[in-house]
Amino acid sequence: MEMSYHRFSELFAQLGLPSDEAGIRNFLVQHSPLPPEIFLEDAPFWNESQAAFLKEEKIEDADWAEVIDQLNSALRKKVN
Repeated sequence: MEMSYHRFSELFAQLGLPSDEAGIRNFLVQHSPLPPEIFLEDAPFWNESQAAFLKEEKIEDADWAEVIDQLNSALRKKVN
């Protein structure tokens, strides 16, 4: 199976969020740091379909998994 590489901007677009640099930065500033005891897909700022997408893609180790991991890491750090 061939894996595709997705960019942060593509993940944000897939989630229905602003996907330009400023939109991504604003999202990270607003929602980080995410406490370590909360799974990414369980964060309170996702709607039901966003959470389902994140969970399904991670479980299936789909081609989105790598960029979802990057988002998870980014949200665990304090962004100014």
